[in-house]
Amino acid sequence: MQTPLPGKKNNVLSEVSEMNLQTIKTSVMKFVEDENGLTVVEYAIAGGLVAATLITAFTNLGAAVKVKINALITALGGTTA
Repeated sequence: MQTPLPGKKNNVLSEVSEMNLQTIKTSVMKFVEDENGLTVVEYAIAGGLVAATLITAFTNLGAAVKVKINALITALGGTTA
């Protein structure tokens, strides 16, 4: 790092800005190289797919059960819902 000249605020700001950019670059590179975050994303996607599958299965099951119940009600002479 250069020693700022007296009365030269621009040099100090430039050095601080350069340090911040280097810190940001280092942080981004660590994030990109870290594979733990990828594992979390994979689990989130898998969980979403499992939830969607269960919702679809139970929705279809509910519709099938409703058809059977309405058939029973009709067979007994009642009014279906």
